[in-house]
Amino acid sequence: MNKTKAKSEAISWRRLKALCLKETLQIIRDPSSNLIAFVLPLIMLFIFGYGINLDSGATKIGLLVEDQSEEANRFAASFYGSKYFSVLPAQNRKQLEDEIMDGTIRGFVVIQQNFSDDLKRPGDSAPVQVVTDGAEPQLAAFVQGYTLGAWQDWLAQRNLAQGIRAPGQIGVQERFWFNPSAESRNFLVPGSITLIMTVVGALLTSLVVAREWERGTMEALLASPMTRTEFLLSKLIPYYVLGIVSLMICVIVAVFVLGVPFRGSIFALFLVSTLFLLTTLGAGLLISTLMKNQFNAAQAALNLAFLPSMMFSGFIYEISSMPAPIRAVTYLFPARYFVTCMQTLFQAGDLWPILLRNSLFLLVSGLVLIGLTARFTRKRLD
Repeated sequence: MNKTKAKSEAISWRRLKALCLKETLQIIRDPSSNLIAFVLPLIMLFIFGYGINLDSGATKIGLLVEDQSEEANRFAASFYGSKYFSVLPAQNRKQLEDEIMDGTIRGFVVIQQNFSDDLKRPGDSAPVQVVTDGAEPQLAAFVQGYTLGAWQDWLAQRNLAQGIRAPGQIGVQERFWFNPSAESRNFLVPGSITLIMTVVGALLTSLVVAREWERGTMEALLASPMTRTEFLLSKLIPYYVLGIVSLMICVIVAVFVLGVPFRGSIFALFLVSTLFLLTTLGAGLLISTLMKNQFNAAQAALNLAFLPSMMFSGFIYEISSMPAPIRAVTYLFPARYFVTCMQTLFQAGDLWPILLRNSLFLLVSGLVLIGLTARFTRKRLD
């Protein structure tokens, strides 16, 4: 009897090939699978590449010049010439207050009366009023910081024109490692690929087993000589190939259309992507095995896989700034490790100490999820 049981549990490559072909045909014939695998990733990629921008850009500010002296007008010209500001001139303070209340501007600068006279005093100092919209603290800090930068640049040019060399100044030469252009797109797009792989892996595979139960085809599969291993592999292999194809499309679009540099190797990209797909496919199959209903499985996949990948992966929200209990929770989500790998490959290259450390966590989580799926998969009707 043991020999018969062992023989029945052995993998038949012929059966596995037939089951994979069946699953592939279902993917091709299912419009929703093609939509989620090929259309939705491109939409998400363009949204994160073009629609979401964490760079400061040209912030709208108001400018009121109460002193019509030559010095005041030159200082005002430094705002108009700055790439960080879109300046709206004002006639009085009431106009500025109304515009900032309406959201037309994010802050305003007032060059007060007697500006030039104050500059002539010992120390060459003159007050400049800066008012910002505190509803967005980060943007308010931008307005304050760039206004200070405009003042320092103008003051340096003024001293140079007058032949005055300010003592004790320190020259700072900025250099950004790994992202020389300092564009948010260069780390947003690699991070968005994590969400895309989560959608392709978890969302699609969360429907496959539930679909078999709803369509009534599971009974026929259970009555066949198919083994549990063959059943799981037939659900994993086609969606793994689908995920890799979707990944390649996203990387090609990111590099050649969105202009995001890729400094890593294809081998490293293939390695970490395979391990991450192992986790997302395992999570989706586990959800589908437990739910047996496509609607409930899809909702569970979005709540348990997609949303945590968005919130707790460090893709947009910096993990180090989170409270300690939340930081501890982020270690449970594979997306955290894949985001680190993708951003490293795109911006820095093959830094193997980082890639291998994160790949180890992905491997462990993938084996655990697939092991749980195999544990709850039964060849019997409940």
